Amino acid sequence: MASHRKPRQRPLSGGTVRTAATLALAGAATATAFEGTSQADPRLTPSQVKSEVDRLYEEAEAATERYNGAKEKADEAERALTGLREETARKTDQLNTARSALGTLAASQYRSGSLGTAVQLAMADDPQEYLAQSSFIARAGDRNAAGITTVRRRLDEVGKLKEQAAGRLADLRSRQEELAGHKATIEGKLDTARRLLAKLTAEERAAYEAQSAGAASGAASGAASGAAPGAVPAAPKGSAPPAPADGSRAARAVAFAYGAIGKPYVWGATGPSSFDCSGLTQAAWRSAGVSLPRTTYTQINAGRRVSRDQLAPGDLVFFYSGVTHVGLYIGNGQMIHAPRPGSTVRLAPIDSMPWAGASRPA
Repeated sequence: MASHRKPRQRPLSGGTVRTAATLALAGAATATAFEGTSQADPRLTPSQVKSEVDRLYEEAEAATERYNGAKEKADEAERALTGLREETARKTDQLNTARSALGTLAASQYRSGSLGTAVQLAMADDPQEYLAQSSFIARAGDRNAAGITTVRRRLDEVGKLKEQAAGRLADLRSRQEELAGHKATIEGKLDTARRLLAKLTAEERAAYEAQSAGAASGAASGAASGAAPGAVPAAPKGSAPPAPADGSRAARAVAFAYGAIGKPYVWGATGPSSFDCSGLTQAAWRSAGVSLPRTTYTQINAGRRVSRDQLAPGDLVFFYSGVTHVGLYIGNGQMIHAPRPGSTVRLAPIDSMPWAGASRPA
């Protein structure tokens, strides 16, 4: 009888061991690559951590602007859907009224047509009332046709409104899915940035935060010491904003931005207690009576483009190749902006980020 013994396992040779180890390392590296920066090498230097965190914040801000744009469209779709539903309800009420009137007329015709006119007149308790009714019945043919036409028109109107509402509902659901995707992207990048920062010591993290805020604090301290005479110092949190110099809309927008200094950056926020970058500029100009669109990439086209050497207080200044960040120019090469998550609205030089353009709201 044939033997069914289990084949003997041969020990791994030196070359085989090396090959297995190489494959394991390669697999681990691949897994790390797919898992993303959240599994970054813990031996990253503080400068590498800073560089990676800055990149993540920039990408998160770009995703925030996409989120803002999708939310604006979702809000518009929701408003349109609400309007269509209200109009459908009104048209449905009108349809029901037309149907009721047509039914009453049909019932009246049926009742009055059951006996001859002479007999009805002879048997009527009130001949005068009957004569008035018979005049109504004589016109019933035309009124019946008109009633049917009205009902048909109302039916068509309600049907079309329901079709439009269904389309808007589908659009709204699509926008909501888009919003959820952008939100997940933003939160994922911010979570990765937080984990990277957690790898730093308290001293290294403090140094990173100080370096991130260094442009603004350096400008303010330089102005106080006289080293940078053109710099405009940041107003302390809670202090009254400066009064508009000339009462212009631009001056009022600048005054609003000064009043927002110290308030936290929150992605998707438009005030009054927190802002993201385009939310701040939108709110500032709204306080001056000017309506700006919601996102950086639409705000840059909302006014007249101006060159860098033509900047005036109140102008919108944009940064990065994708036009993903915006600040409000206040003069002397300075702006007020909402920089990134974990920071507050602050003053900074416009040279602190890659320039993309500027526009002047009308």
